[in-house]
Amino acid sequence: MPDTVSIDWYVALSIILFTIGAMGVLLRRNAIVVFMSVEMMLNSANLAFVAFSRYLGDLDGQVLTFFVITVAAAEVAVGLALIVTIFRTKQSINIDDINTMKG
Repeated sequence: MPDTVSIDWYVALSIILFTIGAMGVLLRRNAIVVFMSVEMMLNSANLAFVAFSRYLGDLDGQVLTFFVITVAAAEVAVGLALIVTIFRTKQSINIDDINTMKG
């Protein structure tokens, strides 16, 4: 019985997580849930990067994961600030209510 998990399982999990995140972006109307779904999609890409990096034996995927985590942290800071600002002005974080650019 092997001690390691094959790359197929990592790729399958990554695809499942990405699909769940994409469905959350497409089907949900709450801005915070959509935001969390985008983060789930980024983390599924990170899982695939690390899995392929380990499978191929180089560190490129792991280094790319650090860049994705950094961009995701910046996205969280800006995205949550925007959501809070929109909630203060519109009193709602429903995407259907926020579709106008009027102040």
